[in-house]
Amino acid sequence: MAPQIGWYGLGSMGRLMAENLQKHLAKKEDEKAMIYYNRTIASGDTLKSLGATPAESFEDLVAKSDVVFTMVSNDSVLEDLIQSAIKSAGSLDGKIFVDCSTVHPDTAEKLSTELSSHNATFLAAPVFGGPAIAATGKIVVAIGGEPAACEKVTPYILDVFGRKVIPCGDKARNSSLLKIGGNIVTLNLMEAVGEAQIFAEKTGLGTGPMQDLITDAIGPVAGGYSQRLTTGIYAPSLDTRPGFGVSLSIKDADHALSIAAEQGMKLPGLEVSNGKMKAAREYGGECLDASSMYGVLRQEAGLPFWNEKSRQGGK
Repeated sequence: MAPQIGWYGLGSMGRLMAENLQKHLAKKEDEKAMIYYNRTIASGDTLKSLGATPAESFEDLVAKSDVVFTMVSNDSVLEDLIQSAIKSAGSLDGKIFVDCSTVHPDTAEKLSTELSSHNATFLAAPVFGGPAIAATGKIVVAIGGEPAACEKVTPYILDVFGRKVIPCGDKARNSSLLKIGGNIVTLNLMEAVGEAQIFAEKTGLGTGPMQDLITDAIGPVAGGYSQRLTTGIYAPSLDTRPGFGVSLSIKDADHALSIAAEQGMKLPGLEVSNGKMKAAREYGGECLDASSMYGVLRQEAGLPFWNEKSRQGGK
């Protein structure tokens, strides 16, 4: 029989991933409709319209599900959820927990050990890509943990909400390591793209030609980051949720820097990017995208933090 799929976490990424998964389930006669829960249950209204069923609580979700996907903001939220499942959801025998969040490898290893002692399995399956890519079902997913469990859940990821699954072996911590390492590239790329666009603006070249160059010569990922800057997405209006919140990105960078320090190495580029994100948050508050380091770069170049298309329209 097909497993019962449950989903918790319907933020800017989780909701889109869950919707793609429910659409996949709805097409298969032998699959069951998804069960979901979220702290703000109204965030699942679209899922419900697609045929998914809301649970009464996270514990209810776990009790009714064979495979539980989670997509949450940080390590402590995930740890609280797993502890709640252990204490209140009844038997966890045979259940598979698939976490798509970005958490510290030590957290992944700890939760894997704890769930194993209750005859359940923890898989770390962090994702690469923002909401625009998630909407198309084309994110990349790294997966690590017990091989048989990975094999069981991969058909619910590959060509469903992810275009590629990267196996990371039988340790959940390894996929968390890959995600954190990948974020070093992402954040340094945002910094580089921001510097190039400010160079173009200050010299009078203009951001349009630079946008074309970055997209066509360097690649669509870099072009997407560039567009987040020039279209003002780095600092959206206060009633709009950022694509990837600045505090979440700072958390990810802090994880990478702490791991690097443990290995006796430095990440100088990431230190610069992280410092600018923290300065951006201090200046503009929480409702900023990870790419808001661009606003600080603008200030350092004698320009306003806000460009014409951002929250305050260049003021």
